[in-house]
Amino acid sequence: MTSRPQDSAPGDAAAAGDAFHLDRHLLRRRFARAAATSDGADPLIREIARRMDERLDYIRLAPKRILDLGCGTGADLERLGERFPEAQVIAADFALPMLARARARKPSAPPGGLLRRLLGGGGKPLPAVAADARSLPFAHGTLGMVWSNLMLAALDDPLPALQEIHRVLEVGGLLMFSTLGPDTLRELRAVLPAGSGERVHRFIDMHDIGDTLVKAGFADPVMDMEMLTLTYADLDGLFADLRATGSTNASTARPRGLSGRRAWSEARAAYERLRSGGRLPASFEIIQGHAWKAAPKTAADGRSIVRFHPRPLPH
Repeated sequence: MTSRPQDSAPGDAAAAGDAFHLDRHLLRRRFARAAATSDGADPLIREIARRMDERLDYIRLAPKRILDLGCGTGADLERLGERFPEAQVIAADFALPMLARARARKPSAPPGGLLRRLLGGGGKPLPAVAADARSLPFAHGTLGMVWSNLMLAALDDPLPALQEIHRVLEVGGLLMFSTLGPDTLRELRAVLPAGSGERVHRFIDMHDIGDTLVKAGFADPVMDMEMLTLTYADLDGLFADLRATGSTNASTARPRGLSGRRAWSEARAAYERLRSGGRLPASFEIIQGHAWKAAPKTAADGRSIVRFHPRPLPH
């Protein structure tokens, strides 16, 4: 099983050198179904969004257009609108039911919009675009910021998406993102029966993400990692949250079931032995970061770009 959003990456089986691939059609169907159930089942995603927003306190940026890529039901849109009230915020997701719920959200009232708030809001639906992160329908250099809360965790190869994000950002534009690392759901990974097939979604290592950002053309990537632990009354509660957010395993090599009733009972018993303080833990390795689109050093034809800056006139 996996935890929220749109494509993915290496994990324990990667050490054996086998490739990891996701079923994109299955992912889209699961996220489409989750549009009706994800709100309220995503405390982890909301907490990560809060932490991403705090990071922006230390970054000077005034984007004119912001893309929430992999927006889900649009829970981050109001937060972005409040922080950047002069910016146009655009929602994008590859699951149409998710996008429909995001589009139905009313934008925040602008500064000084007290009368509008007193009258109960209103306003036009936020602009929304059905889009795959690997092929964005925007022109080169047209966005000032891309916000991506856990979308990268649903990619088996993040490079094409990061290259597209780099393409659509303007020079000086910012990518603010979060994703999940390999220790995510480590308790579940440890208790499920060994054997063929991917039983738990894989996640890419932070250092590999940094390398991929540089390869995609980004400059000065900054990242950090921390472990967060959710606790559940029982294992079924964890499974329910994963299903509600569309985050169950979509590996093309996933087994179609456990190895019989006995193996499933043994897995439950092994997880039960992890109980502490009356609750079962579920660990999530949270990777957060940002990176900038710097001015290009070469032209499209490969020629070097040399920039001349005039000397200041003498006083």
